[in-house]
Amino acid sequence: MPTTIQTPRTLEKGTLRIIPLGGLGEIGRNMTVYELDGKLLIVDAGVLFPEEHQPGVDLILPDFSPIKDRLHDVLGVVLTHGHEDHIGAVPYLLRLRKDIPLIGSTLTLALVEAKLKEHRITPYSLAVKEGRIEKLGPFELEFVAVNHSIPDALAVAIRTSAGLVLHTGDFKMDQLPLDDRITDLRAFARLGEEGVDLFLPDSTNADVPGFTALERDIGPVLDDIIARAPRRVVVASFSSHVHRVQQVLDAAHANGRRVAFMGRSMIRNMTIAADLGYLKVPENVLIDSKKAKDLPDDRIVYMSTGSQGEPMAVLARMANLEHQIEIGEGDTVILASSLIPGNENAVYRVIDGLTKLGANVVHKGNAKVHVSGHASAGELLYCYNILRPKNVLPVHGEHRHLYANAALAMRTGVPAKNIITGQDGIVVDLKDGVMTVAGQLDLSYVYVDGSTVGEITDADLKDRRVLSEEGFISVFLAIDPSTGRVVVGPEIQSRGFAEDDSVFDDVRPKILAALTEAAENGTRDAHAFSQVVRRTVGRWVNSQHRRRPMIVPVVISA
Repeated sequence: MPTTIQTPRTLEKGTLRIIPLGGLGEIGRNMTVYELDGKLLIVDAGVLFPEEHQPGVDLILPDFSPIKDRLHDVLGVVLTHGHEDHIGAVPYLLRLRKDIPLIGSTLTLALVEAKLKEHRITPYSLAVKEGRIEKLGPFELEFVAVNHSIPDALAVAIRTSAGLVLHTGDFKMDQLPLDDRITDLRAFARLGEEGVDLFLPDSTNADVPGFTALERDIGPVLDDIIARAPRRVVVASFSSHVHRVQQVLDAAHANGRRVAFMGRSMIRNMTIAADLGYLKVPENVLIDSKKAKDLPDDRIVYMSTGSQGEPMAVLARMANLEHQIEIGEGDTVILASSLIPGNENAVYRVIDGLTKLGANVVHKGNAKVHVSGHASAGELLYCYNILRPKNVLPVHGEHRHLYANAALAMRTGVPAKNIITGQDGIVVDLKDGVMTVAGQLDLSYVYVDGSTVGEITDADLKDRRVLSEEGFISVFLAIDPSTGRVVVGPEIQSRGFAEDDSVFDDVRPKILAALTEAAENGTRDAHAFSQVVRRTVGRWVNSQHRRRPMIVPVVISA
């Protein structure tokens, strides 16, 4: 359904307003703005990674426009954990106001500070731990430990005069986590007794029955695969998945192999995690990737980025023979991650490329080499029964995930009228335990393309898709505007359409005839003549070749 834009009603004093700027209807761009008595609190500021139909785009940001003129009212940004879809947009937000306080756990802040350093921004940050309470203007924040696929994740309970809100961030309920830090259900129960007026739960696995498998189940599988690998092993994972990297380090060490980190973000993030004690590195297991080439093939594991098929990441470059490590017969490649929706084609293209080179490719589809970091339906049901929230706004997921989460809430007794499944830009008000929809903002994707932010439009991306799929035809000619007689040209060139430009011999007479007819009908303007050329070439290409290339006519008066 198309978005129906509705200007939000005036916010009354004492009413809490909640506006998700990203994360509803997508896996990424997580960002939620809370407003009370003229002050703003932001929870997360993440990015969305581009899909194949967005060529040339590096990142997609939340649309900051609703708060761009009110950044002086922002009291802080709470970061629930260190994944890119929750912290990746922070540098772009802080470009607009550099002194916005950042609040998060030690590891989360370390990861975001490293990113900000690349943007030459030194933030004001406040490190917090579970159990800590901070007061920011009209917001009282209590931080709760939650288990996720990265250490130090936190949920945040937001107490206000309008009610108590619990925002989970990403979480699951692994009862035997690698770091022994479980989701604090005792704190959830205490908040439930206090009365949760609004619950914003992670929806990513809401449509998956049962319970998410244990992280500990992955270690023995990785150990077995590495033990049986005859040559080199390459493991691809998210660059911030500390738990998975820990398991790879342990398995490599147990099998007499050394590990080389590949990819700038992997090296940066794991260095930070090791320095802070979140990653326990066995003695003498790490080796520089340049020195790793001197080791026997059965004594090395490469830990790389690129598990989502990103074209510029290490794994895709290996598959395309564009990397210094040339994958060959007998090598083992492990994709130790789940598929983010929208990335399937890119990932399978990489898998096919590696298989063609002779590698044994192990992935979630044929071995238990990854478990999700998100709560499945059974875990969410536990949460609803423990919290007994009055109102629910599912977040973090595509629409099917949001609706599945809403259905779980209803099954546990939350009235349907107290559940809102919205999309980015929905405006929700909360007062005295009552939640209402107050409006719908018109938000757009903000594309990062190289050094530009927000300058690329959907129309530009459409042009890029046409260029990549249909090709490009340019037509140059000089014309006498008084007669329509062509003085020079038409000179026709193409890219991605036909190797031999002689294919255009048939259309040149058609162009000349159309221009003469236009001049006889009174056309004198060069722009009008160029439109005649565009239409003539377009009709010919469509009828003769069934193609719709980009056509760029250049007509000058002579």
